Amino acid sequence: MPYLLIVTLLWAFSFSLIGEYLAGQVDSDFAVLARVVIAALVFLPFTVWRGLPGRLLAGFWLAGALQFGVTYLCLYRSFSVLTVPEVLLFTVLTPIYVTLLDDALARRFNPWALLAAVVAVGGGAIIRFKPLEGDYLLGFLLLQLANATFAAGQVLCRQLLARYPVEQPLQRYFGHFFLGALVLALPSFLLFGNPAKLPHTAVQWGVLLWMGLFATALGMFWWVKGSTRVNAGTLAVLNELHVPAGLLVNLLIWNRDADLPRLAAGGAVILASLWLNRLGRRLA
Repeated sequence: MPYLLIVTLLWAFSFSLIGEYLAGQVDSDFAVLARVVIAALVFLPFTVWRGLPGRLLAGFWLAGALQFGVTYLCLYRSFSVLTVPEVLLFTVLTPIYVTLLDDALARRFNPWALLAAVVAVGGGAIIRFKPLEGDYLLGFLLLQLANATFAAGQVLCRQLLARYPVEQPLQRYFGHFFLGALVLALPSFLLFGNPAKLPHTAVQWGVLLWMGLFATALGMFWWVKGSTRVNAGTLAVLNELHVPAGLLVNLLIWNRDADLPRLAAGGAVILASLWLNRLGRRLA
């Protein structure tokens, strides 16, 4: 769990950084491509190409294409029609996708994990629910696709690592994850990118570098590693912690208004869902 909590903190900054410095200023396809390339360069020197199960490597390429390729291409596009708080609101359904997909791949149904995920979603909705304005249907649909593919990618990695244990440490083949993401990110930029909206300030380049190294390379690595050390219900609930964390970052750094009583109430509900998930494990 410590890995997942650290990554939650890293990713809490991502929503505000994208909204403040990149959205509407830097081409979204280039921003995703830059993050993927930076992360791939971090792991490529350690990457092994032979001696690993073919299904494991193919699965990591697929997971990367889903969890970073599709997810982040949709996420960045959503910022063109949604505000940061609206993006946070529309990501609250991720835990349910995680629970349902993990149960489907394992050919089981765990009602306690699903209940914990639903409670966590309720906590996220308490924190962030407010009347929405403008044309947000496209943003909602983009983020539901992003939620589903992000959940599918992390569940797939979790299942692959359980089914194909190898002697090589994760960092020796995690580069394949970002190569899979590159398969989508590069053609997307070449086909739809706008060269006139490349980064033009040191701050924008700095944000991309920070997000490529920490939020992407280390963040995804620690998240996948941490996902193998918790059960599916806990993983689903931890997918919800980015909502209060992201709002706190927005409040403390950018001094945006936040309803602190609702933040506290929603956070308490999310923490209660963790307890509910543990109770279900003892009763199962």
